Amino acid sequence: MSTTAAQPERVLSTLNADGTRRWLKPRPSKGRWLNRRRMVGYGLIALFVALPHLRIGGKPPLLLNILEREFTFFGTTLYPTDTLLLALLLITVALSIFFFTAMFGRVWCGWGCPQTVYLELVFRPVERFFQGTPGKGKGRFGAAGGLLKMLVYLVLAFGLAHTFLSYFVGTDNLRHWILGSPLNHPIAFLVMAAVTGAMLFDFGFFREQTCIVACPYGRFQSVMLDRDSLIVGYDRRRGEPRGKKGQRVKPGSDVSLKVVQESDELGDCIDCTMCVQTCPTGIDIRDGLQMECVNCTQCIDACDAIMDKIGRPRGLIRYASQRTIDGEGRNWLRPRVIVYPVAITILVSIMVVLLVIRAPALVTITRGPGNPFTVLESGMVANPIKFKIQDRSEHGGEYSIVLEGVDGGRIDGLTNVRVKPGETFAEPLTLVVPPEAFTTGRLPVTIRVRGEGFDKSSEYTMRGPVHRAGGS
Repeated sequence: MSTTAAQPERVLSTLNADGTRRWLKPRPSKGRWLNRRRMVGYGLIALFVALPHLRIGGKPPLLLNILEREFTFFGTTLYPTDTLLLALLLITVALSIFFFTAMFGRVWCGWGCPQTVYLELVFRPVERFFQGTPGKGKGRFGAAGGLLKMLVYLVLAFGLAHTFLSYFVGTDNLRHWILGSPLNHPIAFLVMAAVTGAMLFDFGFFREQTCIVACPYGRFQSVMLDRDSLIVGYDRRRGEPRGKKGQRVKPGSDVSLKVVQESDELGDCIDCTMCVQTCPTGIDIRDGLQMECVNCTQCIDACDAIMDKIGRPRGLIRYASQRTIDGEGRNWLRPRVIVYPVAITILVSIMVVLLVIRAPALVTITRGPGNPFTVLESGMVANPIKFKIQDRSEHGGEYSIVLEGVDGGRIDGLTNVRVKPGETFAEPLTLVVPPEAFTTGRLPVTIRVRGEGFDKSSEYTMRGPVHRAGGS
C-alpha cells in the first residue's frame, strides 16, 4: 500500500498552517523602481493633503458633501437631480480602471492606491525607524520602540483622518470643528474619532490584509487582465531550475545561497528568496501571477540587485506581459484596448454636452395636498401646488413666477424669490383662475419662471368645476 505525502496548501499569504496570523515584515529593496514609486507616492500624498485647500471658482476641486447632497468636481457642483451625470461619471471611472488594468495591470494598487502608498511609504518606514529593519537588528530604541511607533501612528492617523474628512465636509467646516470645543459639535467629533480609530486599526494592525482580504480588486483581475497586460512576472525559462552553480557570486558578497550539486544545467535563479522577503503581501512571485500581487515592483529591485552581485543580466523578474515573458511578441491592438477607450470617449463627450446644456436652475411643480381645487368666496377657482426651484449656477439668482395661458389668472404666494447658489426654494403656491375658464373640469396653464439667463415654461393642468356657457 503506497501513501502520498500531503502537500502544503496556502490559503492566504498572511495565514500560517495552524490558522494563526502570519505577520509580514518585508525588507525594503532599494532600486530604480522603488525610487520611481517614492516620487509618485510622495507626490500623491502632497496632492491628497493640498487638494481640499485649493479653490477653482471659489470651490474645492473635489468635495463629496453627502449630508447636503452636493458633489463638486473641479469647480462644477452636481446635485441628486443630476442623476444621469453622476451615473455617467461612475461608469467612466469604472471603465477607466478596466482599461488601465488591461494595459498596465494592477498599477493602481501598487502605485496609486492610498492604502499601499501610506502603508509602504509612511507607516512601514516609521516602524523600521523605531523597531529596526528585518535582517539588520532590532533598532535603536529597544523595547520602547513599539510604544514610540504607536504614538507616531496615532498622530499620523489623526492627521490622515482630518484630511480624509475634509473631502466630505470641506476645510471651512473642518477648521471650525478643530478650533471649537468638541461639546459644540459632538457628532462631528465622534466621526473624527471613529475615522482616526479606523485608520489606526488599518495601518497598525490589518495592514496588507486590506488588499488581500477586504479589497475585491485582486479577485476581479482575472477578468480584467489578459496575456498582453503588463504584470510583474518571473521568467521561468531563464530562471529554472534554481540553485548555485560554481562560483557565480562575486567575492565579498553577502548573498545566501541554496547549493545544488545534482545538476550542472541551472537557471539564473539562485533561490536566495530575496523576492519573497521583500514582498509586502508575502507571496513568492516565482509561483506565477497571484491575487495578492499588487505590482509594487519590490521583487524586481531585489532580484536585479542579486543579478548584479552574481554577474548575470537583470530582468529575471521584470515588469512585462505574460506573452513577452514566454518569448512571444506583444499584441498591442486587441479588442479590450480599443473598446474601452472608445466607450470612455463617448461617455465623456456625453457628459460635456450635458454640462454645457445644463440649465442654471431646476424647476419642479407638483400638486399640493388636500382638495384638488376649491371655490373661493369671490367665485374664483384655486388649485394648491408645491413649487420648488433649485439654483445650480455659480452666483445664485432672482426668479419671478407668473401664470400664463388664462385671462384673469394669478398666483397667490411669494412669486419673486432670491435663491443662493446650490440652494433650493420650496414654497406652497396657489393658482387662481376665473370659473368660466373651465369647460371640462381641466384647464391647461403655463407657469413661467424667469431669471437672469434662465427662462423656463412648465405646463400644468388645473382642476375645477365643469362650467358651460349660458348655464351652471
